[in-house]
Amino acid sequence: MRSPYWLFLVLLLLLGGLQYRLWVGNGSLAQVTELKQQIADQHAENERLLERNRVLDAEVLELKKGMETVEERARHELGMVKEGETLFQLPQK
Repeated sequence: MRSPYWLFLVLLLLLGGLQYRLWVGNGSLAQVTELKQQIADQHAENERLLERNRVLDAEVLELKKGMETVEERARHELGMVKEGETLFQLPQK
């Protein structure tokens, strides 16, 4: 008659150990949820960076193929003017 009690106790301890690992230990549900969130965040960051790379690639192709883009950037970013042009600067109020 003593055997079923020991078996019950062993099974109960085993169940408790498995439950501990499921809820608190390494590989727990909370840890899995956190890792899934980190993966989703990383996917979003990757998409943002891919879009930025696409924009930069398009800009590089534009700069390689035509002088119009180079001229436009020189005018806006460096304040350059063509030969024979007159630059008028208006004071801001």
